[in-house]
Amino acid sequence: NIFSSVKSMTLSKTMSQRKTIRYPPNMGLSWLLLLLLLSEGECLVVPCRTPSSTTKSSSPLMAGDYDPSALLYAEHEKLLISRGELEGQIMTVPQPLPANVVKGSGGSGGFGGGSKKSLVQEQAKAHAKVLREQGVVRIDGVFSRELADSLRAQVYALREESELLIQQGKISSKDRFADVLLTHNRRDMPLPIGPEWAANALANILLESPVGKTVETLLGKKALLREWSCLMSDPGSQRQVAHPDTPWQEEPVLYTCFVALQDITPDMGPTTWLPKTHTQEMHQRFQDETTTSSSGQKSPKDQLLSTAPSVLGTLSKGSCAIFDSRLLHCGGANQSETSRALMYCSFQNPKVVPGNPGSIRSNLIGKWTLQSLSEELELFRKKKPNQVVQQST
Repeated sequence: NIFSSVKSMTLSKTMSQRKTIRYPPNMGLSWLLLLLLLSEGECLVVPCRTPSSTTKSSSPLMAGDYDPSALLYAEHEKLLISRGELEGQIMTVPQPLPANVVKGSGGSGGFGGGSKKSLVQEQAKAHAKVLREQGVVRIDGVFSRELADSLRAQVYALREESELLIQQGKISSKDRFADVLLTHNRRDMPLPIGPEWAANALANILLESPVGKTVETLLGKKALLREWSCLMSDPGSQRQVAHPDTPWQEEPVLYTCFVALQDITPDMGPTTWLPKTHTQEMHQRFQDETTTSSSGQKSPKDQLLSTAPSVLGTLSKGSCAIFDSRLLHCGGANQSETSRALMYCSFQNPKVVPGNPGSIRSNLIGKWTLQSLSEELELFRKKKPNQVVQQST
């Protein structure tokens, strides 16, 4: 059927009517056929001209040619956007993710009577229990509202500086920005840890709030810093499809902490999580897209999405949500006039190796465990010599 479609498309246009897509000589047959199908007979698909050793030009694309990777990516994004819109229609109406208030500890993020250390430990155990059961937990008061405002200004200034350097050709995009699902009006910007504002942010997350001890309760002190970044969804960004960040494994893989740098309203496209979908059974259902045309029934995947309860990350400024990377979730469409920023860090189970690359600067990969980073942040907080501020980039 594929070959018949390709043949009919090839005959449907004359050579003069078609635009040209050039593909690398080593492209596999399946990708070549996909290119032909996506072009719908509108383009002539031919091999790239391979520059000889005497040719100065390093680009195989000629004037008027189309980059096949760009075409494939654009078509892929169209499918994801369409699928995301469908899922938005069939999924249950999400309820706001409530803060996990630990009785006797002075609230979800604050501290009541007793020593601060013991109260943090008490809160961490309670948050870890919810995370194991639900796959997501909300903790308020990780940043003060004033600190969140200051950090938001810092990350957007860094983004502006980075985009300017890329435009000037001084750095490449991959030096400052990570891959993200649906790139239009979205930026995932790995952060440095050395500037005081960044070190202060990490200290507040890992030392001042119960987040660090919660992660330690779940993964131990040797948990590896896998990601340190800021996800920015600008007005007009599209709804993502539901997805886990990592495939199902028996052991938890990552725990990610999103901290809101502004109040997140429903029209800003908050993250939607599907609690209790971090299990093997739920992943098997999510991966099953089979349908029977005669019955018209939904696939097991769509049945799951249309019946599973969901929660919405309408976080207040400075609040956070920690979630299991196996949990199904998606970012929403930002229909507001305000960019939504989430500063985040992820810690990796030292017993498990994730398959996906993390959003982290290359000089920080594999460098910090939860224990070593916390110890150096303690020195930073006490204004003593430390290795954190040496990581200025």
